[in-house]
Amino acid sequence: MSKWVYRFGGGEAEGRATDVERLGGKGANLAEMASLGLPVPPGLTIVADACVFYFENGRTLPDDLKAQVLEGVTAIEGLTGRVFGGKTKPLLLSVRSGARASMPGMMDTVLNLGLNDETVQSLGHDAGDARFAWDSYRRFIQMYADVVMGLDHEIFEEILEDEKARLGHDYDTDLSAVEWQHVVSLYKRMIEDELDTGFPQDPHVQLWGAIRAVFSSWMNPRAMTYRMLHRIPEKWGTAVNVQTMVFGNLGSSSATGVAFTRNPSTGEKALYGEFLVNAQGEDVVAGIRTPQSITEEGRIASGSEKPSMEKLMPETFAEFKVICDRLEAHYREMQDLEFTVERGKLWMLQTRSGKRTTRAAMKIAVDMVEEGVITEEEAVCRIEPPSLDQLLHPTIDPRVERHVVGSGLPASPGAATGEIVFTAEEAVEAEHEGRKVILVRIETSPEDIHGMHAAEGILTTRGGMTSHAAVVARGMGIPCVVGAGSMRVDLRNELLIGAGVTLKRGDTVTIDGSSGQVLKGAVPMIQPALSGDFGKLMAWADKTRRMTVRTNADTPQDARAARSFGAEGIGLCRTEHMFFEGDRIHVMREMILAEDEKGRREALGKLLPMQRSDFIELFSIMHGLPVTIRLLDPPLHEFLPKTEAEIAEVAKAMAMPPAFLARRIDAIHEFNPMLGHRGCRLAISYPEIAEMQARAIFEAAVEAGKLTGEPVELEIMVPLVSLRKELDYVKGVIDRVAEDVAKETSVPIAYLVGTMIELPRAAIRAHVIAETAEFFSFGTNDLTQTTFGMSRDDAAAFIPTYQRKGIIEHDPFISLDFDGVGELIQIAAERGRRTRNDLKLGICGEHGGDPASIRFCENADLDYVSCSPFRVPIARLAAAQAAIERRKG
Repeated sequence: MSKWVYRFGGGEAEGRATDVERLGGKGANLAEMASLGLPVPPGLTIVADACVFYFENGRTLPDDLKAQVLEGVTAIEGLTGRVFGGKTKPLLLSVRSGARASMPGMMDTVLNLGLNDETVQSLGHDAGDARFAWDSYRRFIQMYADVVMGLDHEIFEEILEDEKARLGHDYDTDLSAVEWQHVVSLYKRMIEDELDTGFPQDPHVQLWGAIRAVFSSWMNPRAMTYRMLHRIPEKWGTAVNVQTMVFGNLGSSSATGVAFTRNPSTGEKALYGEFLVNAQGEDVVAGIRTPQSITEEGRIASGSEKPSMEKLMPETFAEFKVICDRLEAHYREMQDLEFTVERGKLWMLQTRSGKRTTRAAMKIAVDMVEEGVITEEEAVCRIEPPSLDQLLHPTIDPRVERHVVGSGLPASPGAATGEIVFTAEEAVEAEHEGRKVILVRIETSPEDIHGMHAAEGILTTRGGMTSHAAVVARGMGIPCVVGAGSMRVDLRNELLIGAGVTLKRGDTVTIDGSSGQVLKGAVPMIQPALSGDFGKLMAWADKTRRMTVRTNADTPQDARAARSFGAEGIGLCRTEHMFFEGDRIHVMREMILAEDEKGRREALGKLLPMQRSDFIELFSIMHGLPVTIRLLDPPLHEFLPKTEAEIAEVAKAMAMPPAFLARRIDAIHEFNPMLGHRGCRLAISYPEIAEMQARAIFEAAVEAGKLTGEPVELEIMVPLVSLRKELDYVKGVIDRVAEDVAKETSVPIAYLVGTMIELPRAAIRAHVIAETAEFFSFGTNDLTQTTFGMSRDDAAAFIPTYQRKGIIEHDPFISLDFDGVGELIQIAAERGRRTRNDLKLGICGEHGGDPASIRFCENADLDYVSCSPFRVPIARLAAAQAAIERRKG
């Protein structure tokens, strides 16, 4: 019989923190805390394998699960002295999801389970507080009806708001027991009217309804979107945690809260968090009420007049502080904790590694190394490489005048400017149209995840530093301001009102996620300096990694940026990009449209000094580092006009009839140009093009060597080779030009000639091609296209469908296809080095900046990866982590 249920509580647990694959993050850490003897409400965890079973078997549960759950509930009853469904001392339960990786707010939760028309009376009598019992019952009905029965929670919010207005109450806490009882009756009547069924009264029916709903929520749209964004495998499933309810809404001696053992925005070593008196957990994260600071230092910093937990509940705070320190020391990592105080008794509901900004993560990692808690290699492995992108976000220039129209809490650092939109759907639509927007909400919910990802920044008028908006934005690296209570959102009229200024949908605002300010209009930004903790961590990473990291750079600006980010050379310079600038495109078109070699050479003579000057600047910037120049690659039609208007304009500039130009364009038209007359095929058909480029490269190398005093480490790459004889021919052209330039300048030129492996035939015949090639650079963009037989420009129309239906896990144009494209790379690497053991191997497609692909490159013994300038830090860190992982086996 399979073991589907693991118990915890009473100072004991059947699992530990290492059982995260079976118990999920929440369940594993609850078990760990229970084993440490911390005050954890007793409960049980249904393993994630049961979720996998559920979906693989038509949403049915394992036959032996029910008995194991009931045994677990009986054990909870024994530990608590309460009875599930009992007429006296009733046991109430929470049912929560708990995936292997944290997915905050993406799946469903049911609290206060076990309440019905009888147990609510018992709970009120037992607690000596009827108001608390009826408040808990209405919460349960609203949550259960939404999560399990499919009724939108907004229906219940409308009922409650109408009742508060009728009664003249401003806050939920103003309602009496009798008034809550009436609200409950209205809720139940709404359920009967909408669903033609009553609210379930049997606690066991409620329990199994909740368990099924939590499993089902693994496949809800927001969870699927979150998994896709964070590359969490669908096959993992989620565990379900069934735990004794403890109540933070039992009066002024009760509270609930969320805390971090260090500041999640700055990384400062100080307890940081928020709590609410007389509230339940969802009140904190939902941003329904503005929370209070846990520490007195935090209260002062936020300017709040409401007392901190440290002052209001000093004994409980002291106990909580000891537990926080103990858990951070135990896990050797900053912790994110949830807790409840029930009439002075502290209960720990969750601990996990806390989500934080990248700057905070770096500070924490570096501090922990300096504190002697972790090693340098552990610090390197603590930072998610893609998160470094957060550090490259602009900040507001401190010298500019700020037109502040509101302020809130600085939930996620960095600054962002965009048009105001009020819905997630508008944000997604704007992203598709290429418009930058700020998503403005009263408060966000998990249903907004797609819009939050599409927006440049997020602004909410409610919520605290642990609200949904704050946690998700920090995880995504999106600037965010929450709790801007001085501002008002008028959704009906699509207005944002603050500081006497009314802004409408489409108006531009800037948010500063580091100060919490909201500014009218756009303001100048500056890039952050990548030093301090960043510099220390990257130095440790560079000391650890084996592969070098180059950049794909076509312009001096790209080269300078990449070098400032630590690039160790250029792995791909696409020379064709240089031909599109300014007047060059006219000369390029003149060359393409020439009717004979003489005409082409005349045009190429005009391009030569332009290309040479580009290379001189590029070589000078990258002095002392290798530079790989790729010869002209794209089909010639890309340089020609396409529409009638463009043809007429170009014909006029070139003093030729539009009809003649149209015929010439039609003559070089190709049915499938990406597999047509391009790459080395152009150099073979028109060797004068390769000659001009080779001369520009070599003359520039000589000149740059004189300017910098260092010889250029030059590599010339021939694209789209599938036959060794193609490479032989083009290399012959290159070598002849090199000899000519060396004679003319009396300067010897060192260089390598290699090829881009981007066709399956080239990978398979690598051992033959390596007889001529001195290096291989894997062009994974085209290698993926030609291996799959799909265009990356068109694949976006069906790749999401493939992912949704489980046909593929990742987009192969974003993360390398290890089984197919990856095997071709391994074949080419092994066969190429069999022929030439010193063959230099690199990758220069978009995958060069993808951490998963970089891990593959490390294991395939490639010498370097090359990526876009702003992904160089990501690649440096990912390469270090890959090397560490490989050494550990």
